[in-house]
Amino acid sequence: MIPPARLGRRQWLSPLVHLSNNVLSFLGVLLTTTGGVAWLFILPQELRGGAEHPYLGILFFLVCPSLFFAGLALIPLGIWLRFRGEKARGELPDEFPPVDWRNADFRRLTTFVALATFANVVIGGNFTYAAVSYMDSVSFCGQACHTVMQPEFGAYQDSPHFRVSCTGCHIGEGASWFVRSKLSGVRQLFAVAFNTYSRPIPTPVHSLRPARETCEACHWPRKFSGYRLRIIPKFAEDEANTPSKTVLLMKVGGSGGDVKGIHGFHLGPGVQVEYASDPSRQNISWVRYTDGAGQATEYAADGFKSETLGQLERRVMDCMDCHNRPTHAFDLPEPAVDRALAEGRIPASLPMIRKQGVEVLKASYASAADAGQRLPAALDEFYARQYPEVRQKRADDIRQAAAALVAIFHRNVFPEMKVTWGSYPNNVGHTYFPGCFRCHDDGHKSAAGKAISQDCSACHQMLAMEDPHPEILKQLSIE
Repeated sequence: MIPPARLGRRQWLSPLVHLSNNVLSFLGVLLTTTGGVAWLFILPQELRGGAEHPYLGILFFLVCPSLFFAGLALIPLGIWLRFRGEKARGELPDEFPPVDWRNADFRRLTTFVALATFANVVIGGNFTYAAVSYMDSVSFCGQACHTVMQPEFGAYQDSPHFRVSCTGCHIGEGASWFVRSKLSGVRQLFAVAFNTYSRPIPTPVHSLRPARETCEACHWPRKFSGYRLRIIPKFAEDEANTPSKTVLLMKVGGSGGDVKGIHGFHLGPGVQVEYASDPSRQNISWVRYTDGAGQATEYAADGFKSETLGQLERRVMDCMDCHNRPTHAFDLPEPAVDRALAEGRIPASLPMIRKQGVEVLKASYASAADAGQRLPAALDEFYARQYPEVRQKRADDIRQAAAALVAIFHRNVFPEMKVTWGSYPNNVGHTYFPGCFRCHDDGHKSAAGKAISQDCSACHQMLAMEDPHPEILKQLSIE
């Protein structure tokens, strides 16, 4: 015999079982079980201190709750709509069937919940893993929004970090940064959908996670690196494209060792560099340098007024302030052509190819396709006019040079995104952009009149300067 208390509960559940047998409530049950099961798959990762894949944070904090609460809302909505419909049609029973297996509504509801839960466990687990893996992939980051990300994706494919995933640098491990770095994706999605995104994409990314939590997982700036030899090829703008080399001994330094160097002065133990600048971080007005002993010195640019400090962006310097294009680096025409000549992609024996190559790259083109057609034609026309014999005898070399120049253009210029030569400054060095000279210009001075040094030998030793045959390379058996 059924106890009166249980019988009362069953009588109370009977109307709900009957009224919940509708398509809308079934959909709500499906969404609720989907959200609940997905949450159970992700919960162990969160209990261990955060998901390894940052997109799991989006699933855990956004997708799962959205599905779960949407389902909870649809269940009573379906019940209310069926109640109103049956009451209006006079079909609402005076007494509802008991809640047991003989009740067809109860059997239907129980069967549906069981099947939905089983399907979610089997299918949902695999789908959740596959979806997260795809969203964590380079193809999703670089190619899902093709036009927007085409410049950055092209640079990434030609970078030292080609085998590192986008999320590894832009987000890092754990879900804690998804709020700041990936909720912005909602805004970006709307910008792409409604074609309101900026052209070119503005830099720097002010919400980027600090380099010490991403870059320094592999690169340790305090590790002693000592000296590094750097050889920079260059070709003259004469008929022979006369080659030369600049040889620098870079004082990278670090902690310990016999040279403090670049890393030691900027990121050594106890060292902290703070600065204030405009949003582009190219115009630095104020610097505070704290040395390893804790002694702080403030430097200000000419004309800087202390009351304007609060209006500027203040930041603690890290790797990204110098290495601001570690992966998405864009060339200028001159060094790009010099490198292509040095690597043999452009035949250096073609007369005036260095000068003419730079000129055709700097010409204005309406689109990438336009450049692909007009650039080879302009180079061919130059040789037909100035060196007809060379054009006749070395047509294949001219076509090779044109193909290399088109490749350089497609790698660095994207008219559809208004990305052209110099759109994205590179702060490593100071040859083509201010870079180091943003601070090391002898114009940032302390109250005592001491300036931030512009001494070249502090960072590198010049071993050869545009020398056709550097003696140091002969001594090292490099040349």
